[in-house]
Amino acid sequence: MQMVIDDSRLVPIRSKVEAGERLSFDDGIALYRTTDILALGYLANLVRERLHGNVAFFNVNRHINPTDVCVASCRLCAFGKRVRDPKAYTMSLEEVWQRAGEGWSEAVTEFHIVGGLHPELSLDWYCEMLRGLKQRFPRVHLKALTMVEIAYLARRTRIPVRETLERLRDAGMDSLPGGGAEIFNERVRRIICDHKIDGREWLEAARAAHQLGLRSNCTMLYGHIENEEDRVDHLIRLRELQDETHGFATFIPLAFHPDNTALQHIPKTTGFADIKNIAVARLMLDNIPHIKAYWVMMTPRIAQIALRFGADDIDGTIVEERIYHDAGATTAQGLRRAELLHLIRKAGREPVERDTLYRPVERTEATFTVLV
Repeated sequence: MQMVIDDSRLVPIRSKVEAGERLSFDDGIALYRTTDILALGYLANLVRERLHGNVAFFNVNRHINPTDVCVASCRLCAFGKRVRDPKAYTMSLEEVWQRAGEGWSEAVTEFHIVGGLHPELSLDWYCEMLRGLKQRFPRVHLKALTMVEIAYLARRTRIPVRETLERLRDAGMDSLPGGGAEIFNERVRRIICDHKIDGREWLEAARAAHQLGLRSNCTMLYGHIENEEDRVDHLIRLRELQDETHGFATFIPLAFHPDNTALQHIPKTTGFADIKNIAVARLMLDNIPHIKAYWVMMTPRIAQIALRFGADDIDGTIVEERIYHDAGATTAQGLRRAELLHLIRKAGREPVERDTLYRPVERTEATFTVLV
């Protein structure tokens, strides 16, 4: 049965989607401005199932945030603190390794490691952290440090970004998360995160990582002061870099949580907006294989629905998440593997546990084997 489309602007877009044609900037604007969420979801699901069938991915991972000390004072952030803040923390190397062990079992396939821009922790410190983790947990994939952290370490060390990445890679970094991209538009960026690298520098760092053979994720922060044009521009700039490098594995739309930030007067995003951003991303990012519904920010219930609106990944167990909970997230800090399986199956999808590079993981009791 043909989907009934109430918004006439979506009719030519449907023709493009069904033909597998790339959508334009103007198409992206039309997608963001429509209120016909069912038609939008139908189109996104066409693409999602064309790529992944009925499969929905998840992983067993553990988040580690070594420090919340940060020299930046981004208005969007509730996580970063000044060095002298009595509530600030910085783990020692031994504490990082111990914290990793607290959330580790033979089941864990990934450590996701991000933190603040600490004025004293050196590139050598991070290299030693990674080497220590690899020595203690040799089978665990280290997804570590955002493009913002990489650029900051390069600047402090006074070496190129590429050399910084090479040293971290040689110490054990396997891939990079996608945080810090926020919105690339400079007008918006000057207001929400003017202490960070700009959008061009973020993309340059990602390009350098991909050229070295390091895969990464990419993100977009929405629901603050940006508009539809800013979002579409952001997605197209990611798409253009992906055409060049093919290095992005997953795109994650991140809803802005205003609590405890300098922008706390901004209303929180609605479920409607969260679902729409998943669907638009799946339709615009035709060359990025995976779209993640990050349950920590969306809530597990919305993430579950997103599996029918373009998302094919629901993220992982996490164990302990601090950055978005400091900004008011009310979700659990972690989910058990069984809970993720339940969410996916109740959405009518087939759960597939993956490693960071989307290779299926087969379990035998407490151990696992990565299937080639």
